Amino acid sequence: MKSLIEEFRTFLFKGNLIAVAVAFIIATAFAALVKAFIADLITPIIALIFGQPDFGTLSFTIHSSHFFYGDFVNALITFVSVGAAVFFFVAKPYEAFQARRATDDPAIKACPECTTEIPAAARRCPQCTAVLPAATAATAD
Repeated sequence: MKSLIEEFRTFLFKGNLIAVAVAFIIATAFAALVKAFIADLITPIIALIFGQPDFGTLSFTIHSSHFFYGDFVNALITFVSVGAAVFFFVAKPYEAFQARRATDDPAIKACPECTTEIPAAARRCPQCTAVLPAATAATAD
């Protein structure tokens, strides 16, 4: 039986935990990059258009109640900018990479039942357990 320390060590060095840690570090760096992009490039453009780079002080009054909507406008601009940056610089390039990778690798095929990517020489899908036709000599090479 494994000791508690050995189990903890196994947990720490599992591939998933390491992948999550790397993703967190990259995401933190990416967030700093996007924040700098917004502060240094987007905000000055907004200042050129609207004459004010920070909308935090914008408000209106109804029956002596002040509504400060400027912070919401700032947060909305940041959200849209981050969403656009993630879409154009992460999601779309990754999607193109995956599409190119799928067509470039002849050792991988799609299961006809569940469309999971499997080795071309597989005779049974590990995901849905469908029996597959035998691989031909051309696909096995």
